[in-house]
Parts: sequence; C-alpha cells; structure tokens
Amino acid sequence: MYQFSGKLKTLSIILTVVGLIGIGYSFYSAPSSIEDAKEILAHQSSHGDDHGSNHDDSHENTSHETSSHDDAHHESSTAHHEAPANHHGSAHDHSDNSTKDSHESVESHASAESHDSHLEHAFHQLQNKPWSALYVALFFFLGISLLVLAFYAGQRVAQSGWSIVLFRVMEAITANLVPTSIIMVLVVLAASVLHVNHMFPWMAEGVFDPSSPNYDAIVDGKSWWMNVPGWTIRSIVYLAIWNAYRWFIRKNSIAEDTANDNQKTYKKNYNASVIFLFLFMITESMMSWDWIMGLDPHWFSTLFGWYVLASLLVSALTVIAFVTIYLRSKNAIPGINDSHIHDLAKFMFGFSVFWTYLWFAQFMLIWYADIPEETTYFVARFNEYKLPFLAMVVMNFVFPVLLLLNSDYKSIPWFVVLGGIVILGGHYIDIFVMIMPATVGPFWSFGIAELSALLFFLGIFIYTVFSAFAKANPIPKGNPFLEESEHFHYYNIEHRGEGSGNHH
Repeated sequence: MYQFSGKLKTLSIILTVVGLIGIGYSFYSAPSSIEDAKEILAHQSSHGDDHGSNHDDSHENTSHETSSHDDAHHESSTAHHEAPANHHGSAHDHSDNSTKDSHESVESHASAESHDSHLEHAFHQLQNKPWSALYVALFFFLGISLLVLAFYAGQRVAQSGWSIVLFRVMEAITANLVPTSIIMVLVVLAASVLHVNHMFPWMAEGVFDPSSPNYDAIVDGKSWWMNVPGWTIRSIVYLAIWNAYRWFIRKNSIAEDTANDNQKTYKKNYNASVIFLFLFMITESMMSWDWIMGLDPHWFSTLFGWYVLASLLVSALTVIAFVTIYLRSKNAIPGINDSHIHDLAKFMFGFSVFWTYLWFAQFMLIWYADIPEETTYFVARFNEYKLPFLAMVVMNFVFPVLLLLNSDYKSIPWFVVLGGIVILGGHYIDIFVMIMPATVGPFWSFGIAELSALLFFLGIFIYTVFSAFAKANPIPKGNPFLEESEHFHYYNIEHRGEGSGNHH
C-alpha cells in the first residue's frame, strides 16, 4: 500500500494556504467604488500600462464616435437654420446662437453620459479580476478531474486491457472532483443568488425588461435557456451527476478486489459507465454553454462543446501521465512499465492534434463567414490578448508535435514530463483566453490573483489525489483484464520484434 508522505502532505497544505492568502489579498485590493476604479485607471495611465491605455483608447474612440455623430447632427441642424437667415437677416442671429448653445449642451451631456457608462463598465471589469482568476483555475482543475473520470469510464466501456493498472491512478485523480465541485457550487450561488460579481452580463438588472435602459433584445430571445433559476439548477445537476458516478464507481471498483462474484460486480460497473458516458456527453456540452459561452451571451459556436472537451481531455491525459510517472518513481505501482507511459503519450499527442483541428475549424468557419455577431469573439481576443492567443496555439500544437511525434521519445518519462508541462501551460492559457476577455476586458494580467488561484487548487489537488490513492490497493486485483495489462510490455516487445524481422 502507498503511504502519503508527510513532506508531500505538508507541501500541499502550504500551497493551499499560500494560495488562499493570495486570493484573499486579490479580493481585498479590488476596487470597491467607482472612485477607486478611477484611481487605478489613472495609475495605469501614468505608468504607461498597455492594457489601461488600450481601455482608455477604447473610451476615447467611443466618445469620438459619439461626438462625430453629434457634430453631424449639429451641422445639419445649423444648416437648416442658416437658410432662413439669408432671407430674414439678423433677425434669427439670436435664434442661431440659442440653437448652437443647445446643441453644445446636448453634446456635452451625451459625452458625459458615455464617459460615466464606460467608467462603470471598467469598474465592473476591475471588480471581476479576482473572481475571474479564481474561475479560470477552478474550471481548469474541475475540468481535468471530470475528463479523467470520462476517460476512465471510456476505458471500462471499451473493455480495454492496457489501462487496467492505471485505474487506481485515475480513480485517485477523480477524487479532486469533490472539493472543486463544492467550490463551483459556491461560485454559482455567488453569481446567481448573491449577485456579488458581474462575470455573467446577462444576469444584470433589467436585461430581460423591455422598459429598462439595460434591456438586451438578443439575450431576451434566449431567455428560455438563459435565466437564473434554470442556469443555477442545471449547474447543480451537472455536478451531482458527475459526483454520483464517481462515488459509485470508486466504491464498486474497490469492491471488485474482494467480490465473490467478480463478473457480476464487473458488469454492474460496466453498465454504470455506459450510462455515465451518455449523460456526460450531454452535460459536458451544456456545461460549456452555461459556464463559458454564457460569459459572451451574444456569441455562440456549434463546435464549442467539442472544443472545450478536447482542451480538457488533453490536459487530463497529461495529468494522468504526470501522476503515473511520479508514483512509478516511488515504486508505488508495480505493474507500470514504459509501454503504459508510451500509450499515454500517444493519447496526449493524438488529442493535441484533435484540439488543433477543432480550434482551426471553429476559427476558420467564423472568419470565412465574417458575421459580426461571431467575429467579435475573435476580434476581442486577437486585439487585446494577442500574446496569449498566439502562444496558446504554439504551445498546444507545435510543441506536442515536435516533442511527441517520435515514437521512441514517448517512452522517456522526463521527455513526456517536459512536453506535458508545455501542454498544461498552453491549455491553461486556452481557458484563460476563453474567460478573461468577457469578464475583465483589456485589464488582464498574470499576477498575484492568477498565481494564487493556481497554487490554491494545486494544493487541494495534491492532497486529495494522493490521500485517495493511499486508501486503496494500487492494483485492481479483481479486474478480469488485469493480467493482460500487467503483461502489456511483453506483448509490445514481441510485436516490435516481429515487425523488425519482417522489415529486415
């Protein structure tokens, strides 16, 4: 049995506490009033902050457009009043001056209203920063745990032989689904019930009220789906389904080890996994719409559920490889060999290519159609998030291809870890770019809030995963395909030897 070492446990606690302190500081330092937001914007401008400058420029551009419209209206009105002046002489001079004064007053009032509106918007975006940083890390770790669970269920349904010795590793990783789900419920309630953040713009007051100045006809047209009660209930249902399967399969997987009738227990686990995969494919897509696409309520993509799935699946496979390599180095899993690492790396490579296909398909179709409601999504990300947007593509496609294309390298643990670090970083940035433009706009950064959230969830992950792994036999002895999995290495060598002989 594996023993959760004191050093690793201490490390996980330190990471969690440090992360929690950093998260608390980021919330404390967020602006609490529009005056605070003004000071932050002024500070950014005085220090030449690019994001602040961009935001100020956008305010100026909008104000300029408003002023231009008002100027055009002013000129046409002036011309209208100048025509009679030519006939009536100076009798209308006073009238002209009054008209000009009134137009200047209207222009000044409109400009002030526009400035106040943009200032309030900037204030909400700055308030969203700590929430968004927490949300990105939460979704990343929750998504990884969920996709490990889905991959595990897929291996059971496929009756795969090679991965049986990895079952306890995958079950341990899915233990992280419990704490992240609890935190997600709190975030969901904070947004929908307590209204303590502004991440989801369709939850703002008056959006569905035609008599309100905040009325949004496009969002109102989607009110059958985008409504607070429905969104909240669906979110809790997703988490309940995933955790119910996780609890059931973990319990019965351990029961397989000592069951008198292994076939009966195995069949029960198989049937539960089939049902879960069916529900997972539905809930994963709906979750992507609710939790990510809901941040940009005007935008939609029919590929989005698959795209999020691919990003999280690559990350999940990478985490399985990391935990497996670590436990193997501690001699905690006697059945693991290079061939298992090799196949995990093949999955990492294959689904990296699949992610790239989906990313390009979504981008290319939206770019080619050039529909304003769709292109705004990429325009915002390319203009204000160019560095992470382009870096994400390189890290998630170019690096995996270069590092993992060669079959021999896939069996080298340190090489897989090197490629995996790049892949995890790239897909964290992918989630970052999905969420931040809609919630914080141009005020993005990677600072205390983002780093603290990552450390917090990493600490929770380490504690839950390795404590769960220590609570069960590292080898699922009751599984009927265990022998095939333990001898997977020898089958591979024999196959390669035959291939070499035929070649020569």
